[in-house]
Amino acid sequence: MGSQNKSSSRLRLEIAQVAARFVAVDGINDYLVAKRKAARYLGANPDRNLPTNSEVEQALVDYQNLFQSSQQKQLLLSMRRKSIKAMRFLDRFTPRLVGPVLTGTATLHSEIIIHLFLDEPEQVGFHLDEHGIPYACCQKSIRFNMNEKVNLPAYRFIAEDNTILLVIFPERQKNLIPISSVTNKPMQRASLQQVETLVKDPL
Repeated sequence: MGSQNKSSSRLRLEIAQVAARFVAVDGINDYLVAKRKAARYLGANPDRNLPTNSEVEQALVDYQNLFQSSQQKQLLLSMRRKSIKAMRFLDRFTPRLVGPVLTGTATLHSEIIIHLFLDEPEQVGFHLDEHGIPYACCQKSIRFNMNEKVNLPAYRFIAEDNTILLVIFPERQKNLIPISSVTNKPMQRASLQQVETLVKDPL
C-alpha cells in the first residue's frame, strides 16, 4: 500500500509539473484542461490521480522561478501597469484587480481580470462605447461558497495586446468575496491604490 501511495503521489507531482508547463508556455489558462492534457501526455488516466489546482499553481510558480524569473518580473510589472490604467479608466465602478496578474502567476496569455460593482451592468458597456472601445459581452462563473456557482455579466476587450475581462457584481455584493478556484479560499482582491503600491515596490 505504501509503495502504491508513493507511486500515486509521484504521478500527481509529475502531472502538476507538466500541467504547469502547459500553462506557462502553451497558454492553457484552464487548470483542469491543463491537468487532463498533462495526464494524457504522461500516459495516465486523465480522470484519476489529478493534482489539485493549488498543486498546479505551486508547480507553475516553481517553473516560472526556475525558467522565467527575469521575464516574469517584467511581465508582471507591465501587466500591473496596464491594470492601473484600466482601473483608473473604470474608477467610477470601484474596480478591484483579481486573478494571476495580482497573485503573480500571470503568463503572456493571461487575462487582466477586474471586478466592478454596480446595479446596472449596461453602464459599463455605455462607458466603453463612449470611448470607442470595441468589446464582447459574456458571462463569468463565480462561486460564493463551495456548493453554488452563479453566472455574472462580463465584458471582454483588448487593450495594448492584453485581454481585459470586467466582471460585474451587484453593488450590494461589494464586500462579499468569491471563492478562488485555485485555493478554494476567499479570492484576493486589490484596489487601485494597492496595485499602485505593488508597482512601486515590485517583487
